[in-house]
Amino acid sequence: MGEQERLQQRLLGKVKSALKRFEFLAEGDHILVCLSGGKDSYTLLDMLMALQREASFNFQITAFHLDQKQPGYPEGVLRTYLHEVGIPFEICEQDTYSVVQEKLAPEATPCSLCSRMRRGIIYRRAEALGCNVIALGHHRDDSIETLLLNLFYSGRVQGMPASYTTDDGRFRVIRPLLLAAEDEIATYASLRGFPIIPCNLCGSVEGKRKLVKRLLTELEEAIPHVRHSLLAAMGNVKPSHLLDADLAALAEAAAGAPQAQGCHEEPALF
Repeated sequence: MGEQERLQQRLLGKVKSALKRFEFLAEGDHILVCLSGGKDSYTLLDMLMALQREASFNFQITAFHLDQKQPGYPEGVLRTYLHEVGIPFEICEQDTYSVVQEKLAPEATPCSLCSRMRRGIIYRRAEALGCNVIALGHHRDDSIETLLLNLFYSGRVQGMPASYTTDDGRFRVIRPLLLAAEDEIATYASLRGFPIIPCNLCGSVEGKRKLVKRLLTELEEAIPHVRHSLLAAMGNVKPSHLLDADLAALAEAAAGAPQAQGCHEEPALF
């Protein structure tokens, strides 16, 4: 088995682990896979297609890409790739780039406004295509960086959930790559030769996130497994040892609740 195959199995194993842990897919789901053209979303689609071949339950996949009409966008690259892999897809053309440029102050970062506009379009198209699940390509490092950004700048203990239901209850949003490391995804994307489409909307990673990335890199020199530990911490929370009184009360109530008797065996996923 070559390096590409080994890495594919490793990443697919992370996706399967996330699915077993967070149970974010079920029989009959129709997934809208958001494909930006970056390394993460290509890997996401690749992993979900591999999962579809191995899973013991049936689900559909439709790839979705939003052409935002930014300068330098390579026409036809993504369409050709999706035809080659043989997956149902939709490429939606909407000039959100001009709208963002018109409404944004010169010194402002476009990421937030751009994200809100994309989200609205994705929800509308997901409904039109009959999808009940929306898959995003966020990975372990995205979640860790978000946790630290919220800690440092917002005073909140908040990362990224592996799965959540939208406020209107229409969709389940999932992040199958949330246990996968960014460097492994980057290596896999390079080995697979995905036709990467660079994001020219904001030029580069927003300043605060770039700072946190650099901080994590520096920390890792002194604490080699710091990213692994931070990810593990988000699944190992001790509410009684935090300062959120409401959360502590909920934890105390849960601790005093009667435990369910007996057990049941879940059906195999793979």
